[in-house]
Amino acid sequence: MSALAPTTPAAPAAATPAPVTFERHPDQYRHWKLTFDGPVATLSMDVDEDGGLRPGYALKLNSYDLGVDIELHDALQRIRFEHPEVRTVVMTSARERIFCSGANIFMLGQSTHAWKVNFCKFTNETRNGIEDASRHSGIKFIAACNGTTAGGGYELALACDEIVLVDDRSSAVSLPEVPLLGVLPGTGGLTRVTDKRRVRRDHADIFCLTTEGVRGQRAKDWKLVDEVVKPARFADYVQERAQALAAQSDRPAGEAGVLLTPLSRTVEADGYRYDTVRVDIDRAGRRATLTVSAPGGGEPTDIAGILAAGAQWWPLKMARELDDAILTLRANHLDIGMWILKTEGDAANVLAADALMETHASHWFVRETLGMLRRTLARLDVSSRSLFALIEPGSCFAGTLLELALAADRTYMLQLPDTPDAAPRVVADAANFGRYPMPNGLTRLAARFYEDADAIAAVREQAGRPLDGPAAESLGLITASPDDIDWDDEIRIAIEERASLSPDALTGLEANLRFGGRETMETRIFGRLTAWQNWIFNRPNAVGEHGALKVFGTGNKARFDWDRV
Repeated sequence: MSALAPTTPAAPAAATPAPVTFERHPDQYRHWKLTFDGPVATLSMDVDEDGGLRPGYALKLNSYDLGVDIELHDALQRIRFEHPEVRTVVMTSARERIFCSGANIFMLGQSTHAWKVNFCKFTNETRNGIEDASRHSGIKFIAACNGTTAGGGYELALACDEIVLVDDRSSAVSLPEVPLLGVLPGTGGLTRVTDKRRVRRDHADIFCLTTEGVRGQRAKDWKLVDEVVKPARFADYVQERAQALAAQSDRPAGEAGVLLTPLSRTVEADGYRYDTVRVDIDRAGRRATLTVSAPGGGEPTDIAGILAAGAQWWPLKMARELDDAILTLRANHLDIGMWILKTEGDAANVLAADALMETHASHWFVRETLGMLRRTLARLDVSSRSLFALIEPGSCFAGTLLELALAADRTYMLQLPDTPDAAPRVVADAANFGRYPMPNGLTRLAARFYEDADAIAAVREQAGRPLDGPAAESLGLITASPDDIDWDDEIRIAIEERASLSPDALTGLEANLRFGGRETMETRIFGRLTAWQNWIFNRPNAVGEHGALKVFGTGNKARFDWDRV
C-alpha cells in the first residue's frame, strides 16, 4: 500500500495528534473532484500536497494518506445514496501523466505500527466497498489510468471492474513495494493480482519485483489492465465503456436521491452518543460497551414513508452511526481491546423494520441501505478487537440486530428460572439467512455452524419465535445462558480473563476463528494484513533504523538481515 512519490523527509509527528474523524462532506473535499453527467460520475483525484491528515509530509504526485481515503469513502457513499441515476463511476486523475503514486511513503515511515496497519485496513475496506457496489448495487467502476499508476494507486485501479491504461510509452502500472520498501504490495494489491485479475504466478513474480512497472501491450497481455489506448483516443474510449456499462444497470434514471445528512454525534468524557448508538468507554477495564437501540414508534410502513424519512430511517441511521462508532474506536482507542455488544428496545420494532426491508428489497434505496448494513457488520468481522455480546432484560437481539450477537466471539444470555416471563429473548428472521454475508461470503449462521445444513435448518424452523436462553443455547445460537445467581460473576470473570491476555495473540486467534472454513479474496486480503503485513511492518528489514521503508528517499541503501525466518 505504498507510494513511489519522493517527498519531503518526515518531520517529527505531533505529540498529541487530534482524534481522527470519519465524517466528511463534498464541500470539505481537498483531494477529490466529483462531477456528474447523466448516468456517469467522474471521481478525479487531485491531491492537495499540503492537505495531509498529519504534519510532516507532502502528498506529492497524487500520493495519499488516510485523509484522502476518508474523502473517497464519503464520495462513494454519496454516489450510492444521493445519486441513484449514476450507473458507472470513472476513477481518474486531474493531473497530467500521473494517476496515483500510491500511499505516501514518508507518511508510512513516520507513522506508528498501529497507524500503518489500520491505514491499510481502512483503504482495503474502501476498495472492498467499490467491489461491493459493483456486485450488489448496479454501479460499475472504470479506472482511467491517465498516467503513472503505482503501488496503492494500482490497488485502487484493481478494485475497479475495468482498468484502461493510456498508451503514451511512459505510463505504467506497478507494485514496487517489495524492492523499494521491503513490505508487501498492500496485501490487497497482491491478492487482487492473483485472485481477481488471475495474473499468472511467474508474471506476477516479475511484476511485483519490477520497480519501473509494466506498460503498453505487455500490461494487457499479462492481464494487468483490460485495455491500453493511445492518448488521442483515451477520453473517448473511457466514455464509450462507461456508457456501455451503464446500459447494463438497473439503477433508476429519474428518481431523486436521499441526502446523507450530518450524523448526530456527541463526544463525552466517557464515550460517544448518537441517536441510535451509545458507546461507553471503561478505560481502566480497557473495554467499550456499544449499545444499539431499536427503532421507536412512528417508523415508516411503506416505501413512500421510507423515502420521506430518508437518512433518518432507522436502518440507515443506525448503520451510519454504528459504522462511525466502529471506525472511531478503531482509530482513536487502540488500548480498548474488548467491545461488549448490547441492544435495547422493542424487538417487535426491529422485526417490523426487517419485514419492510424484505418487502421492498429490490427498491434502489432499500438495496443501498441493506448494503450499508452489510458493510458495517463486516467491519465488525475484521476489527482486531474481542467481541462479547450480552443479552439481558430489555435487549432486542432480533433479526438484523441478532447479527451483532452472531458476529461476537462469545455470546452470553441471562436466564431467569424464577421469573421466566421477564427473561430476555432472541429472534431469528429472514435477515439472518442471507441478507448480510460476511467477507467470506457466508452468513454468520453458516459460518458459525461450518455450513452444517441440519443446524441451520433447525434455526430456520424456529424463525420468528422468541427464544429464551436454554432454547437459544440448545440451537447453538449463544455460548452460554447463566442464571441470575451466576450471571454477574461469570460475566466479570470472562471479561477480566479476556482483557488479561496478549492483544497480539488474540488478534491472530480471533481472525482465524471468525473465518474458519472457506476462503475468499476478501478474507485472504485481511488474513494477509493481520498476519503477514502486520509482521513485516514490525521487522527491522522494513522499519528498522536502516530498513528499506525508513531510508527511502535519503540516498542510503537499506541494510537487511539476510536470515530467512
